[in-house]
Amino acid sequence: MGLYAFDPAYQYAQQLDKEDELASFRDEFYVKEDTIYLDGNSLGLLSKRAETSLLNILDSWKQYGIDGWTKGKYPWFYLSERLGDLIAPFIGADAGEVFVSGSTTVNLHQLVATFYEPKGTKTKILADELTFPTDIYALQSQLKLKGYDPDEYLIQVKSRDGRTLNEEDIISAMTEDIALIVLPSVLYRSGQILDMKRLAEEAHQRGILIGFDLCHSIGSIPHYVNEWDVDFAFWCNYKYLNGGPGSVAGLYVNKKHFHRTPGLTGWFSSHKDKQFDMEHHLTPAEDAGAYQMGTPHILSLAPLIGSLEIFKEAGLERLRQKSLKMTQYMMDLISHELKDMGFTIANPIEDDKRTGHIYLEHQEAARICKALKENNVIPDFRAPNGIRLAPVPLYNTFQEIWNTVQILKKIMIEGQYKKFENNRDVVA
Repeated sequence: MGLYAFDPAYQYAQQLDKEDELASFRDEFYVKEDTIYLDGNSLGLLSKRAETSLLNILDSWKQYGIDGWTKGKYPWFYLSERLGDLIAPFIGADAGEVFVSGSTTVNLHQLVATFYEPKGTKTKILADELTFPTDIYALQSQLKLKGYDPDEYLIQVKSRDGRTLNEEDIISAMTEDIALIVLPSVLYRSGQILDMKRLAEEAHQRGILIGFDLCHSIGSIPHYVNEWDVDFAFWCNYKYLNGGPGSVAGLYVNKKHFHRTPGLTGWFSSHKDKQFDMEHHLTPAEDAGAYQMGTPHILSLAPLIGSLEIFKEAGLERLRQKSLKMTQYMMDLISHELKDMGFTIANPIEDDKRTGHIYLEHQEAARICKALKENNVIPDFRAPNGIRLAPVPLYNTFQEIWNTVQILKKIMIEGQYKKFENNRDVVA
């Protein structure tokens, strides 16, 4: 990558940290000094600004009571849309096309209920066999609600190697009977980035609508959903965006679809000026806000206010370049230090195909993850044999990467993992 030249010495890791122009952002986060946290692709760490913004919203409840809906620095009534406008530049969307509300799965149900319109022979939904399970469950549910058997009408593109998807296979599956496509932007296990622009072009040439799950890419890589003509997208905000556990999710609808009536409507689907008229005829918002349903969870929205300030200052392009450097450095160290120890680097190695985490496979993966935790390194296990390690550019360091690989080497040489059972905990 650029001028990057690998050196396995610890002093080189120290030098990389000294040269890091984003290093100061680590001080923004609550980082345990005796722990190396490499699970930011599952749950990002708490920042001091996110804590402050949560306390500010709590204070507005204390000070204003119900008037907090329209008073204070961040009136609650408009907060979902306001945060949506702040997130929009991170995915290449325009103001009004994004809102923050619901959960990943709720928002997917909303979008499929809206955009899946089976007609004639176009009745099937196309997905893939490697996507996160919640997406498949939601698609199966929506098919059943329309009276279709998911075993027949949900088509899942197969993987050739069990880790990645071949985009030619996806395109080949865009047959005349496909009505809707829902794919991940990034595969949650291997971290493979799909070419969303190419896939959207191919889908539209065939008259098929297409949307993407951005859960494992938002805040990690730049997106240009308008330029790519993506129809819709949805995501969580608690991974790279550090919105907190159970943070309210996000949804994008391309403005060319604003004329559609959302498939699932509720009180907060209303145009803001009409909502309190209490009419039984819905006047929907004229932008993506129409895709809201119920009252937004204000206290779960609040941490994003502070978190997004940090992202705006750091810049997503700079974060992406540091992330690529960190993951390349980790791969180089693993290849250098862990030879003949049974590890396989199973994520794509190309910069344009690799997202923000390293994916290792090992037959003893569950035991190794437990041993890492015992050594104060926090990884992420993915059944059946995957170890995800995410050096997050906002708060991880190159020295932590070097130390992690050395700890992993020691675990393997000393057989520390053997005292653990090779199965996952309840939460993995």
